[in-house]
Amino acid sequence: MKKPFEKSNRRGFTLIELLVVIAIIAVLAAAGFAGGVAAMNRAKRLTAQNAASSVALAVNNFYSDNTALPDPGSNDSDAEFDTKTGSGITLLEILAGVDAGDQNAKKVRYLNVTEGKNGRGGIEYSTDGKSIKGMFDPFGQPYYIMLDYDYDERLTVKPQGSPQVILNGRRVAVYSLGVQDPGQAKANTLAKSW
Repeated sequence: MKKPFEKSNRRGFTLIELLVVIAIIAVLAAAGFAGGVAAMNRAKRLTAQNAASSVALAVNNFYSDNTALPDPGSNDSDAEFDTKTGSGITLLEILAGVDAGDQNAKKVRYLNVTEGKNGRGGIEYSTDGKSIKGMFDPFGQPYYIMLDYDYDERLTVKPQGSPQVILNGRRVAVYSLGVQDPGQAKANTLAKSW
Protein backbone atom coordinates (compact mmCIF):
# COMPACT_ATOMS: atom_id res chain seq x y z
CA MET A 1 0.00 0.00 0.00
CA LYS A 2 1.19 3.44 -0.82
CA LYS A 3 1.86 5.91 1.90
CA PRO A 4 0.24 9.26 1.45
CA PHE A 5 2.52 12.19 0.77
CA GLU A 6 3.82 13.53 4.06
CA LYS A 7 5.07 17.02 4.45
CA SER A 8 8.53 17.17 5.98
CA ASN A 9 8.98 19.09 9.23
CA ARG A 10 12.50 19.99 8.14
CA ARG A 11 12.75 23.61 7.26
CA GLY A 12 15.59 25.08 5.10
CA PHE A 13 16.86 28.63 4.77
CA THR A 14 14.91 30.97 2.62
CA LEU A 15 16.58 33.01 -0.07
CA ILE A 16 16.12 36.20 1.99
CA GLU A 17 17.82 34.66 5.03
CA LEU A 18 20.78 33.53 2.92
CA LEU A 19 21.15 37.00 1.38
CA VAL A 20 21.07 38.65 4.81
CA VAL A 21 23.82 36.31 6.08
CA ILE A 22 25.94 36.98 2.98
CA ALA A 23 25.48 40.75 3.41
CA ILE A 24 26.54 40.56 7.08
CA ILE A 25 29.64 38.56 6.17
CA ALA A 26 30.51 41.05 3.40
CA VAL A 27 30.21 44.02 5.80
CA LEU A 28 32.41 42.29 8.41
CA ALA A 29 35.00 41.35 5.77
CA ALA A 30 35.11 44.93 4.45
CA ALA A 31 35.59 46.32 7.97
CA GLY A 32 38.36 43.80 8.66
CA PHE A 33 40.08 44.58 5.37
CA ALA A 34 40.01 48.35 6.00
CA GLY A 35 41.44 47.83 9.48
CA GLY A 36 44.16 45.57 8.06
CA VAL A 37 45.16 48.13 5.42
CA ALA A 38 45.33 50.89 8.04
CA ALA A 39 47.51 48.71 10.28
CA MET A 40 49.83 47.90 7.37
CA ASN A 41 50.18 51.61 6.51
CA ARG A 42 51.03 52.42 10.15
CA ALA A 43 53.70 49.71 10.12
CA LYS A 44 55.17 51.08 6.88
CA ARG A 45 55.27 54.60 8.36
CA LEU A 46 57.07 53.30 11.44
CA THR A 47 59.64 51.58 9.21
CA ALA A 48 60.07 54.82 7.24
CA GLN A 49 60.45 56.81 10.46
CA ASN A 50 63.19 54.45 11.68
CA ALA A 51 65.05 54.87 8.37
CA ALA A 52 64.68 58.68 8.55
CA SER A 53 66.10 58.63 12.08
CA SER A 54 69.00 56.45 10.89
CA VAL A 55 69.88 58.97 8.17
CA ALA A 56 69.74 61.85 10.68
CA LEU A 57 71.97 59.89 13.06
CA ALA A 58 74.43 59.17 10.24
CA VAL A 59 74.66 62.89 9.40
CA ASN A 60 75.21 63.79 13.05
CA ASN A 61 77.90 61.11 13.41
CA PHE A 62 79.61 62.38 10.26
CA TYR A 63 79.51 65.90 11.71
CA SER A 64 81.00 64.69 15.01
CA ASP A 65 83.91 63.05 13.22
CA ASN A 66 84.56 65.75 10.61
CA THR A 67 83.28 68.98 12.26
CA ALA A 68 81.42 69.66 9.01
CA LEU A 69 78.27 68.39 7.36
CA PRO A 70 78.57 66.11 4.34
CA ASP A 71 78.25 68.30 1.25
CA PRO A 72 77.50 66.80 -2.16
CA GLY A 73 77.91 70.25 -3.75
CA SER A 74 78.97 73.72 -2.72
CA ASN A 75 76.22 74.75 -0.33
CA ASP A 76 76.39 77.75 1.95
CA SER A 77 72.80 77.91 3.18
CA ASP A 78 70.22 75.34 4.22
CA ALA A 79 69.56 72.84 1.44
CA GLU A 80 67.10 70.02 0.89
CA PHE A 81 67.92 66.88 -1.09
CA ASP A 82 65.73 64.02 -2.21
CA THR A 83 67.19 60.52 -2.16
CA LYS A 84 66.34 59.57 -5.74
CA THR A 85 68.36 62.12 -7.72
CA GLY A 86 71.86 63.60 -8.14
CA SER A 87 73.00 65.44 -5.03
CA GLY A 88 70.79 63.37 -2.73
CA ILE A 89 72.34 60.16 -3.99
CA THR A 90 75.84 61.66 -3.64
CA LEU A 91 74.97 62.57 -0.04
CA LEU A 92 73.90 58.97 0.65
CA GLU A 93 77.14 57.69 -0.93
CA ILE A 94 79.21 59.96 1.33
CA LEU A 95 77.36 58.66 4.40
CA ALA A 96 77.58 55.02 3.26
CA GLY A 97 81.33 55.31 2.55
CA VAL A 98 81.04 54.51 -1.16
CA ASP A 99 81.56 58.01 -2.58
CA ALA A 100 84.24 58.68 -5.15
CA GLY A 101 85.24 62.00 -3.53
CA ASP A 102 87.38 62.78 -0.52
CA GLN A 103 84.72 63.88 2.00
CA ASN A 104 84.68 60.42 3.50
CA ALA A 105 88.24 59.45 2.54
CA LYS A 106 88.44 56.79 5.25
CA LYS A 107 85.28 55.17 3.84
CA VAL A 108 83.56 55.06 7.23
CA ARG A 109 80.08 53.57 6.95
CA TYR A 110 77.93 56.04 8.88
CA LEU A 111 74.69 54.97 7.24
CA ASN A 112 73.32 51.50 7.90
CA VAL A 113 69.85 51.10 6.43
CA THR A 114 68.03 48.09 5.04
CA GLU A 115 68.68 47.29 1.41
CA GLY A 116 65.59 47.99 -0.68
CA LYS A 117 64.12 46.19 -3.65
CA ASN A 118 62.19 47.48 -6.64
CA GLY A 119 62.21 51.09 -5.45
CA ARG A 120 60.84 50.35 -1.98
CA GLY A 121 61.99 49.87 1.58
CA GLY A 122 65.60 51.06 1.76
CA ILE A 123 68.78 51.85 -0.16
CA GLU A 124 69.25 50.37 -3.61
CA TYR A 125 72.83 49.76 -4.70
CA SER A 126 74.19 49.28 -8.19
CA THR A 127 74.85 45.69 -9.23
CA ASP A 128 78.55 46.02 -8.35
CA GLY A 129 77.72 47.59 -4.95
CA LYS A 130 80.03 50.55 -5.58
CA SER A 131 77.33 53.19 -5.97
CA ILE A 132 73.81 53.94 -4.80
CA LYS A 133 70.79 54.19 -7.10
CA GLY A 134 68.50 55.75 -4.47
CA MET A 135 66.77 55.34 -1.12
CA PHE A 136 63.03 54.84 -0.88
CA ASP A 137 60.45 54.43 1.86
CA PRO A 138 58.14 51.37 1.99
CA PHE A 139 55.59 53.31 -0.11
CA GLY A 140 58.10 53.78 -2.95
CA GLN A 141 58.71 57.49 -2.30
CA PRO A 142 62.10 59.15 -1.70
CA TYR A 143 63.25 60.59 1.60
CA TYR A 144 63.97 64.32 1.89
CA ILE A 145 67.08 65.42 3.79
CA MET A 146 67.51 69.04 4.88
CA LEU A 147 70.94 70.13 6.10
CA ASP A 148 71.93 73.25 8.03
CA TYR A 149 74.79 74.54 5.87
CA ASP A 150 74.75 78.00 7.45
CA TYR A 151 75.44 76.27 10.81
CA ASP A 152 72.91 78.32 12.79
CA GLU A 153 71.20 75.13 14.04
CA ARG A 154 67.85 76.32 12.72
CA LEU A 155 66.00 74.56 9.91
CA THR A 156 62.77 75.58 8.21
CA VAL A 157 61.12 72.49 6.75
CA LYS A 158 58.08 72.64 4.47
CA PRO A 159 56.98 69.09 3.58
CA GLN A 160 54.44 68.73 0.80
CA GLY A 161 50.89 68.77 2.15
CA SER A 162 51.99 69.90 5.61
CA PRO A 163 52.50 73.22 7.36
CA GLN A 164 55.97 74.71 7.64
CA VAL A 165 57.97 73.59 10.68
CA ILE A 166 60.85 75.51 12.25
CA LEU A 167 63.33 73.23 13.99
CA ASN A 168 65.76 74.82 16.44
CA GLY A 169 68.92 73.09 17.65
CA ARG A 170 69.17 70.73 14.67
CA ARG A 171 71.67 70.25 11.88
CA VAL A 172 69.56 67.78 9.93
CA ALA A 173 65.91 66.94 9.31
CA VAL A 174 64.82 63.86 7.36
CA TYR A 175 61.31 62.89 6.32
CA SER A 176 59.25 60.92 3.85
CA LEU A 177 55.68 61.69 2.88
CA GLY A 178 54.43 58.38 4.30
CA VAL A 179 51.95 57.71 1.51
CA GLN A 180 52.08 56.08 -1.91
CA ASP A 181 50.51 59.07 -3.69
CA PRO A 182 52.34 62.36 -2.89
CA GLY A 183 49.08 64.25 -3.46
CA GLN A 184 47.63 62.56 -0.35
CA ALA A 185 50.46 63.64 1.96
CA LYS A 186 49.38 65.38 5.18
CA ALA A 187 51.03 66.36 8.43
CA ASN A 188 49.86 63.14 10.12
CA THR A 189 51.23 60.88 7.36
CA LEU A 190 54.85 62.12 7.55
CA ALA A 191 57.57 59.74 8.69
CA LYS A 192 60.07 62.18 10.19
CA SER A 193 63.25 62.32 12.22
CA TRP A 194 62.15 65.14 14.56
